[in-house]
Amino acid sequence: MAAFRSFRDLDWAMFIISMALCALGVLQIYSATNGTRWQGAWWRQIVYIASGLLMAYVIAQFDYHSIMSRIYLIYAASIVLLITTALIGNTVFNSTRWIKVGGLTFQTSEFVKIVLVLLMARYMTDLKTPTVEWPDLLRLAGLAGLPFLLVIKQPDLGTALTYLPIVIAGVLVAGLRWKYLLSIGLFALVCLPIGYHFLKPYQKDRLASFMDPARDPKGAGFQVIQSKIAVGNGGVWGRGVTKGSQTHLGFLPVSHTDFIFSSFAEEHGFLGVVVALVLYFLLIMQVVQNAQSAPDRAGVFICMGVGALLLFHVLVNVGMVVGRMPVTGIPLPLMSSGGSNTWSVFLMLGLVNSVRLRRFISH
Repeated sequence: MAAFRSFRDLDWAMFIISMALCALGVLQIYSATNGTRWQGAWWRQIVYIASGLLMAYVIAQFDYHSIMSRIYLIYAASIVLLITTALIGNTVFNSTRWIKVGGLTFQTSEFVKIVLVLLMARYMTDLKTPTVEWPDLLRLAGLAGLPFLLVIKQPDLGTALTYLPIVIAGVLVAGLRWKYLLSIGLFALVCLPIGYHFLKPYQKDRLASFMDPARDPKGAGFQVIQSKIAVGNGGVWGRGVTKGSQTHLGFLPVSHTDFIFSSFAEEHGFLGVVVALVLYFLLIMQVVQNAQSAPDRAGVFICMGVGALLLFHVLVNVGMVVGRMPVTGIPLPLMSSGGSNTWSVFLMLGLVNSVRLRRFISH
């Protein structure tokens, strides 16, 4: 009876919106990879989505309080997993981000996002003060900073940056004094030029090409220039499925993963872009609504952490493809091809549903 009630009480609006975004993603992956060596990626994405849905349903059945009670142990395991990835992981394009388990390859840093969402919820719920104080901020910086540095070392600056909105959302929801916020902002400004010197050469090239793509149109600026051409090429109505010239003539790089939104904009035009962005807006608002109706502070922090992360992904990816953000390799949730990111998003949506279900199921 409880299982039936929980199935009925799941957030079906979130499910419908997620499936609509997944459908757009599968269609675009099929189109972008048609006639290429990746042309089987669309059906693999369907498998990732189906298994992701199952994962979301399973995790929704767990009481998030029971998971949070073990989060420090899970956090330690995630650190060990990141270190293991660095030692024995698969290296692709000079980056060691993946680890093989059986016949499957996982990007371990993607699943650390879920751990950080739960860690932040546990840490903020345990605070004894009405607002976040300096000692709390320093401990928080240490907890989030360790996986952040391990992922940067892979190197994967894009995924490491996605950890920041989780922390920022937690701190802001918990309450932070203005003087602390200003101090952190000033500290970040001072650290930016210092941090620049620790970037890899290709990362520095990406920043330079972001400021002026025309300075190296055949090198570092190529991706941004071709992406902007593809977006503009779509016009109002788009070129049609499998008819995008930038996509299918090979000018648009990784058109089914990081730059899938460029490919989508070329083939579906301004109207298609509006539909996709409205769906993302509705998805994030649905997560926020679950935060508003959460039964306790822990549920609020989980939902707001997930919402902030999804918003960051969408803003950075869409900003990247139109030249308003540096190229960072951050995928578009539920649309970009890839198993690890798809699974991590569904697991987070499952956590949001766990919060929602606790309104109905006593624990």
